Amino acid sequence: MSSNEKPKWLNINQYPFKDHFFKTEAGKIHYLDEGKGDAVVFVHGNPSWSFEFRNLIKELRNTNRCIAPDHIGFGLSDKPLNWSYRPEEHAKNLNELLNSLNLNNITLVVGDWGGPIGLSYAINNPEKIKNIVITNTWFWSVKNELYYQIFSKFAGGFIGRYLIKKSNFFAKYILKLLYGNKKRLTAEVHRHYLMPLINPKERKGNWTFPKEIIDSSKWLESIWNKCSVLKEKNVIIAWGMKDIAFREKELKRCIRAFPGAEVIRFQDAGHFLAEEKEFEFIYEIQKII
Repeated sequence: MSSNEKPKWLNINQYPFKDHFFKTEAGKIHYLDEGKGDAVVFVHGNPSWSFEFRNLIKELRNTNRCIAPDHIGFGLSDKPLNWSYRPEEHAKNLNELLNSLNLNNITLVVGDWGGPIGLSYAINNPEKIKNIVITNTWFWSVKNELYYQIFSKFAGGFIGRYLIKKSNFFAKYILKLLYGNKKRLTAEVHRHYLMPLINPKERKGNWTFPKEIIDSSKWLESIWNKCSVLKEKNVIIAWGMKDIAFREKELKRCIRAFPGAEVIRFQDAGHFLAEEKEFEFIYEIQKII
């Protein structure tokens, strides 16, 4: 996709933003850059992209500069077949992109794989971070936890790769399971998570992330061991309590990492707070920016 055209499947009423691109060794990263003021940076996970944050950006761009990249392999970014898609490499891309934008006083909003990828940037650039908003995620090794071993082996192993290649399994089926309120995933919204991955050859990132839950344990542990450099930041932990991926157990460990954080539990929401509780989530972000 060039900078002058949008895919025909994209509903520009839902996603009325100007496209920006940043060149990396892996390919072009697509990102949003809306509004002016102190930056709010949104970092997505799997199988998401900047579309997840559209409603937040529509509101927050009135007072802040909103930055939302699509990782390589996701959304409107390039999807090369010959690239590792390891989270550590995604983190390098994010670091390059954000440093190129000369941002300061950043409010970082992270969830899912955006947690360790975004926090990696914060750890490496703590002087640029003002606030951190953490949603359902993790940023430590889970190599000894059976719960994650099973999912990683299934979704990132032979069976998962086959199902993802064959039927877009992750975006079509697993995504639904992650919603606490399934009604929030309308057919129109779901279409915007399916279409960026419509080509089976462009789904490598989709199955690599589950594999790396275990395979990137060393890198994940390094994030956990360094997160203390962020202990003086303003932190909000907002959690969907119906999430089957990151449960109360993971919430409690996040609180251990940031014991001074304000914790908001959404009892009737799942994995994607920006989709399921956008108005309440916007309110929480506005309290600290």
